Amino acid sequence: MKGESFILLSLAKWTLRLIGNLLFLLICVLLFIMLFARFTGNEPNLFGYQVKTVLSGSMEPLFKTGSVIAINRTEENQTYQKGDIITYKLDEILITHRIVETSLKDGAITYKTKGDNNDAVDRWEVPAHHVVGEYAGVTIPYLGYVLHTAQTKAGAALLMIIPGIILLFSAFVQPGERKPKEVYTQ
Repeated sequence: MKGESFILLSLAKWTLRLIGNLLFLLICVLLFIMLFARFTGNEPNLFGYQVKTVLSGSMEPLFKTGSVIAINRTEENQTYQKGDIITYKLDEILITHRIVETSLKDGAITYKTKGDNNDAVDRWEVPAHHVVGEYAGVTIPYLGYVLHTAQTKAGAALLMIIPGIILLFSAFVQPGERKPKEVYTQ
């Protein structure tokens, strides 16, 4: 019985360690992508998706403030329907809201949008050529806080220095030797 519980405990620890390592690797990859994009001036891109940070609560509860969302980049002449969630540019600011109405004005498609958490429809109409992309259904909560910090000079430096310190510390500090537990048998 004790042997079975030891095996289950070991398996649980191994699984948790694996999940933690995979999450750490994912965060490192995303940080690298964001830093690379910042230094090259390109948009952050991961497996063909653009990565955007949610800066407000206008789309809660779907997107929490500080989350990262993935969007599919808009193709030329692509149109969207009522209910689609789009990211568009308004005065050099990116906004992600849901389409509540589409219309055709002077041969050009426009969209009326609204944040799910907002009481009123947005005051402006969004021309189709201002749409950057559509929400791809992928959200990573709270990672946006880290990525947003990584986009500042101080944050980027800090996010490079801290892992380096941890690596140095782990290389020089060796955990004490563990003594095997004594097993009594009869």
